[in-house]
Amino acid sequence: MRVITVDDYTLIAHEAGERATPTFIIVHGIGMAARYYDDLIEHLSPLGHVIALDLPGFGDSPEPADALSIEESGQLLALHLERLGVTQPILIGHSMGTQIVAEAAAFRPELFRHVVLVAPTINPAEHSVRKQALRIIQDSSTSTPKVLFGGFYYYVRTGPRWYIKKLRTMMAHNMVGVLPRVRATTLIVRGSKDRVSPRDWCQRVQHLVRDSVLVEVPGRGHETMVECAEGVTKAITVHILPSVRSAAEADAAAAENGSHDGPA
Repeated sequence: MRVITVDDYTLIAHEAGERATPTFIIVHGIGMAARYYDDLIEHLSPLGHVIALDLPGFGDSPEPADALSIEESGQLLALHLERLGVTQPILIGHSMGTQIVAEAAAFRPELFRHVVLVAPTINPAEHSVRKQALRIIQDSSTSTPKVLFGGFYYYVRTGPRWYIKKLRTMMAHNMVGVLPRVRATTLIVRGSKDRVSPRDWCQRVQHLVRDSVLVEVPGRGHETMVECAEGVTKAITVHILPSVRSAAEADAAAAENGSHDGPA
């Protein structure tokens, strides 16, 4: 576990797998924490280096005095990862984490070339706390006991005061506005039963992000990243890892050509 602080905002990094490329960065949703995604960490760690984050005020990370906007959170994420020495990672966000990941990718496109948005929020057709609460309740009716008990534990640990602060920033964020500025190769994943991130909204996300593909995991809801880590890992393996390898090969070729361009 590594602790990184930038401007009084602390982020906790939980690491797994060999310190080799690619590096997977997992950014959790509202009220959650890195350990909520242990199954995904286990599936990804044989493929590379996994860094699962506790954002400020969640999990093991201390609560700061003020809640940053989603845009500021994305910028802070980029600065934290630079402090960690991470280059060209695969950014994976879940729910609110997709909003932060999108902002980070738009802020530093040269640093983030590959992005995974799992159950992206917030559907602008239902952009109200009341509607979102209803959809979460409907979605939880099909959730597994692990999701229900794990979610309850982390919500309680976060506490209502900080949760409400972050919820306000989440609801105020303009996801539709930032998505066209994402230049990364992007994988969008949703569960086929997800009531919070419906198919038409995810199709709009795909339309807004220039280089993107949408994959559905059958029979899963909003917590697909927890309930079906194997399916999410398979989608990443099929749709993102080949692009990562191609980019690495292109970078290596460019570097080699540059070394031959010096004076004879």
